[in-house]
Amino acid sequence: MSFATIYRVFFKRNAVFVGTIFAAGFVFQPLFDSGITSWYEAHNKGKLWKDVKAQLQLVGDEEAADDE
Repeated sequence: MSFATIYRVFFKRNAVFVGTIFAAGFVFQPLFDSGITSWYEAHNKGKLWKDVKAQLQLVGDEEAADDE
């Protein structure tokens, strides 16, 4: 596919160009978001609330059992 073909298909008419930008944005945003979220969760494993919550509930249950 040459640059002339790409130009003719996507960039020659403004409405098609804008539509291409919007379509690319709608596709790119969820892919980028899920990728960054996966990286962030892997990078901060053990420090996030979803990881710490279970540990805190276990400690709270043990303290409640000790009080009884």
